[in-house]
Amino acid sequence: MKKLQQDAAKRADVDFSRLSDALAGTTRAVDAELDGILSAAEGPHARVLEAMRYATFAGGKRLRPFLVLTSSRLFGVDLANARRVAASLEVMHTYSLVHDDLPCMDNDDLRRGRPTTHIAFDEMTAVLAGDALLTLAFEILADEKTHASAEVRCRLIARLAEAAGRHGMIGGQMMDMLAPQRKLSGDEVVHLQQLKTGQLFEFACEAGAILGGAPEEDRARLRDYARDMGLIFQITDDLLDVTSSADKTGKSVGKDSAQGKATFVSIFGVSRAREEAKKLARRAAGTVAPYGNVAPELSELPLFLIDRES
Repeated sequence: MKKLQQDAAKRADVDFSRLSDALAGTTRAVDAELDGILSAAEGPHARVLEAMRYATFAGGKRLRPFLVLTSSRLFGVDLANARRVAASLEVMHTYSLVHDDLPCMDNDDLRRGRPTTHIAFDEMTAVLAGDALLTLAFEILADEKTHASAEVRCRLIARLAEAAGRHGMIGGQMMDMLAPQRKLSGDEVVHLQQLKTGQLFEFACEAGAILGGAPEEDRARLRDYARDMGLIFQITDDLLDVTSSADKTGKSVGKDSAQGKATFVSIFGVSRAREEAKKLARRAAGTVAPYGNVAPELSELPLFLIDRES
């Protein structure tokens, strides 16, 4: 989060102070929620909770929780309810990172500037910690504390399951792991990233609308915004992999190329990938312009992300 704030401060032509404050506020609120949920445990199984906490409190950007809280504000959702959904999404995202780093996947030893979970603990514990975080996400959503209406809770559970499952994040991860074996087209790379990265962004933006009982028009608008946001995030991630360093990003760089993975940069080149990210950022900002009076940060976030350094 500090890194995001520093990046924003470098852009003197745009004032991102309001957005930076909102992002920092999200981190504090959601971390407090997560700290309560992931309370300390004793006994022979305590090691898995230690690993869960290690992965969760590793200093992530909390962008997805920020989108949950901000989209919830649009529809007058109680902050306590929104915070629980944001926490659920963050542990889901964290599980995906823990498993993504495993030797059988990307085999990374650095994440957010620290040893990955399987390095800090061991591979077995990392697998179990990831599994536990995945199931915890649905446990949080199913609890009455998240919303008084069982129907709303079921809608949230169904949408997150869809976003994270075989036709969402998992499907995208499968495509990503198979990508070195065949040459993907630009459209296929877009589809891969819409599943692997974009689906959780879509859930983040739709969650507030589901909690607030918003009409389909609002849900559709937020989905459109989220699709562009997911691609912006992934394009900038691909750019960092070839233009940045581990010191700046907090994770290994250059691995996509070494593994022969198809990315936006490998297909389109650095210059065109940057231009595409800028185009998507402008479009995303325009999509949520009607919400500018209530949540102007939604329009600022895409522009904020295109120059990120971590």
